[in-house]
Amino acid sequence: MHVQAMISTHPHVKGSTNETLIRCIEECFDCAQSCIACADACLGEEQVFELTQCIRLNLDCADICEAAGKVASRRTGSNEGVIRIALEACAMACRVCGQECESHAEMHEHCRICAENCKRCEAACREASGSIH
Repeated sequence: MHVQAMISTHPHVKGSTNETLIRCIEECFDCAQSCIACADACLGEEQVFELTQCIRLNLDCADICEAAGKVASRRTGSNEGVIRIALEACAMACRVCGQECESHAEMHEHCRICAENCKRCEAACREASGSIH
């Protein structure tokens, strides 16, 4: 992704970037895409009714990941408290969604892949939240 390039050119950043936060932003947008694709794949499965909760959690997680990535990308002014809360909410959504997808992983490869992405995003959000001062 080009998050590093974009944020490092911001006039308020002047090249000094938080690499942990940048990796988190990338993970947030990547996880959002995975969750959207997983929800859509679940809708295509024959036993879609059994995947209702998975679809719901995928869509919730995608929305929260996207919002966290957007909020964390903004560098004008400061709003560290909101960024931290957004990342914490994202980590929670990823944990819950990842657990649900993991419960379907043996039957559905898309759920296995999504669960892995959720775990990476959760870890990145927790690490980035601690890096914001």
